[in-house]
Amino acid sequence: MFHGISHVDLQAVNLKQTCQFWTDVIGFSIKSQGEGFVEIDSGNVAIRLIEVPAIEQTATIRITVADVTKTYQQLLKAGAISRYEPMKTPDLEKIACVTDINGHSIILWRALSEDEWDFVPELPKTGEWYPDAEELVVNLLSHVPAFFRMLARRKVTRVVEELAKQDQSAVTREHVIKGYITSSAKVTRSRLIEPLKAEGINPDDYQADFDYE
Repeated sequence: MFHGISHVDLQAVNLKQTCQFWTDVIGFSIKSQGEGFVEIDSGNVAIRLIEVPAIEQTATIRITVADVTKTYQQLLKAGAISRYEPMKTPDLEKIACVTDINGHSIILWRALSEDEWDFVPELPKTGEWYPDAEELVVNLLSHVPAFFRMLARRKVTRVVEELAKQDQSAVTREHVIKGYITSSAKVTRSRLIEPLKAEGINPDDYQADFDYE
């Protein structure tokens, strides 16, 4: 039975220099070492550097980083060679690629935040919406931090459509405003005041919704 990947082997002509690259430049630590090899702790899968007279086979390593562009520049300054510059992909990620002194490819990767997407995601709606209501909810949701926006989009849309269903109506701006407020936990509703004001809505007119349990 397979139990997972324990480590990845990378051939290295100059073991000391390669080890310094993975530790001093990339920031990983040495897990163990012995005659002709150094094992690097990457945080999950270990990287085993194996000293060889000549590189017979290169590999590709994908590393998650916080800042693709900054890390890419740092690796170039450390002697890595660019394969392609930082770019966005259709898979909603940002990537760049360099090769190290042994010819191994290192892909730098991170997922794009929703603020970096080139489109606004569709609402997960099931009912009928008036255009101005849909425009309003999109604008209000833009004030939610990108990390939480997908979850907020689902919850707000569901609550708004429940309110419209109770009224046996298509979704209106009023349903959006009330649903936007009541879908948020009561203790955090004060954060909604400024977004509402930014959309020309007076929060005082919806005090009952702010007080709703």
